[in-house]
Amino acid sequence: MTKYQKYFQEMMEKNEWLFGEFKKVHDGYVLNPDKYKEQFNKLGGEVVDEIREWERKLCSHSEKGQYGVFSSGLAEKFWVEVRKHFPKIDFVGVK
Repeated sequence: MTKYQKYFQEMMEKNEWLFGEFKKVHDGYVLNPDKYKEQFNKLGGEVVDEIREWERKLCSHSEKGQYGVFSSGLAEKFWVEVRKHFPKIDFVGVK
């Protein structure tokens, strides 16, 4: 398991309730965006904040060392993993 996958898994486990609730709302949003838009944006804002916090944790060590040039690629791989589970995550906050 790669480092970004390990961080993703740990993030999901430590925030099981938040991501579980968001998964329900996310799936509803996929089927009926108008009905779930408000809930999706509200809960999605908390989820995106949590994801960004874990992204910072993941990349902070590599930015300081000799591998700083790879941290943007690492962050992108982390977000690809997030999008596998939540394909509409980029729509949080979009009006």
